[in-house]
Amino acid sequence: MTTFRIGEAASLLGVSPDTVRRWVDIGRLPAHRDEHGHRTVAGMDLAAFASAQIETERGSNRSSARNRFRGIVTEVIRDAVMAQVEIAAGPYRVVSLMSRQAADELGLEVGVVAVAVIKSTNVVIEIADHTHLVSP
Repeated sequence: MTTFRIGEAASLLGVSPDTVRRWVDIGRLPAHRDEHGHRTVAGMDLAAFASAQIETERGSNRSSARNRFRGIVTEVIRDAVMAQVEIAAGPYRVVSLMSRQAADELGLEVGVVAVAVIKSTNVVIEIADHTHLVSP
């Protein structure tokens, strides 16, 4: 069974280790102690928790697009016709090309909170070595 230490779970969930510890302490996220006394979260429990968080975040949104990244606009480059908008969503960088008119109508400027909604028929999934998820 795959298990994750608190820092690894935090990295995967896009929150701080303190947040994960609080969730464990109040019983929202099950954890166990390993042979060294460190708290660990079973992969199945972490996946179930992450799925529940996604459903909560999705809320009443009615869309066929399932990939949503909430973040802050970090760069907007406009020319006469097009705009390139970059969002930092946790550790992820999402870049969108759109019409300048759309960017203007949405009021997209550096510092604005926005959601990148991605619908794609082609998504590549790679297996990650979870020992490299937490930066030293």
